[in-house]
Amino acid sequence: MERLIWQKSSFSYETNCVEIASDGDLVYIRESDDPAHIVTTTRAKLNAWLLGAKAGEFDHFTA
Repeated sequence: MERLIWQKSSFSYETNCVEIASDGDLVYIRESDDPAHIVTTTRAKLNAWLLGAKAGEFDHFTA
């Protein structure tokens, strides 16, 4: 995983943010202030989650 290129949203705060990277079919997600803890998923599963997020299914977590 040392070769991963981590990306964060332009909407993220300067110090703490969620970062994402990919390697083949795997996608890695971590918090910038705790980079040792990484969640791994597939592109297909992330896509399904993002479609739900775009449809507003998780809006109650941010309100």
